[in-house]
Amino acid sequence: MKNTEKKDKFRTIDLVYIALGAVIIAVCSWISIPTAVPFTMQTFAVFLILSVLGGKRGTIVIIVYVLLGAIGAPVFASFTSGIGILMGSTGGYIIGFILMGFTYRLIIALFGKKIWVEILAMVIGLILCYTFGTVWFMILYSQANGPVGLATVLTWCVIPFIIPDMIKLALALTLSRR
Repeated sequence: MKNTEKKDKFRTIDLVYIALGAVIIAVCSWISIPTAVPFTMQTFAVFLILSVLGGKRGTIVIIVYVLLGAIGAPVFASFTSGIGILMGSTGGYIIGFILMGFTYRLIIALFGKKIWVEILAMVIGLILCYTFGTVWFMILYSQANGPVGLATVLTWCVIPFIIPDMIKLALALTLSRR
């Protein structure tokens, strides 16, 4: 009976952590400087959630966050939501957060949760997010406005965010250690 009680408590606490994690990402997405791709604290929250909750629960948090936005909860940048945002030109970056979670979970499972492994996992996850989001952006932007070059899209959507995202990563890892 005691094992059942512990499992029930663990599941309940997991649900609480997942809900709180989704709220943290949502609140951080509302902290925004509008540009072509909004400069938000979403990436900071994703890094923090993955480091604090681990790859499994962290990835579930990200999926819950994306699903909340998809069904209409205003959790994305500028209090937006809906399938239209996810299917829009910048939606690939939001969906790319899920890739970050899976990447983090895989790398941590393979090499353990050491600081250098976490940094590596988050950087590789961020590169995959950038790659997926950039391809997504190029396809949708080109369909709506005509062809656009990779260098142009990288200048708009990736390069301005590299240093801020590295600062967010460092801040998230620092906070997660406390």
